[in-house]
Amino acid sequence: MNKAFTFAATALVCGWLAGCAGPRTLYQWEGYQTQVRGYFKGDAKEAQLQALDAGLERIKAKGGAVPPGYHAQMGLLCADLGQQARMVQEFQAEKALFPESATYMDFLLNNAGKPASAATASASSTEPAAGKSL
Repeated sequence: MNKAFTFAATALVCGWLAGCAGPRTLYQWEGYQTQVRGYFKGDAKEAQLQALDAGLERIKAKGGAVPPGYHAQMGLLCADLGQQARMVQEFQAEKALFPESATYMDFLLNNAGKPASAATASASSTEPAAGKSL
């Protein structure tokens, strides 16, 4: 009787402890959300890019998965800093990891280096006029 009680109590405690473990996240975020918030607040771009680089190294060191938009955000920062070659590299990495982002990444690549007004005009020229369908 005593052995059965000990076994049941041990099984109950093990089950309880296993239930306390939280689910693992699919992606390793490593401060990504903080950097995106900083981007929209106008924080220093160099510092954001350095923080994202450091986060990417931590993700790789842990063998984790890079979240969607991580490389795209790095590419946008590189574009703002005039690092065109690295911007292209980051956008291509985003496309490779997340093929569903290809249309947007291609749009950004095609409009890289154009003045903002020209990029806006090319985006609006692909939209149908009000009340008309394609």
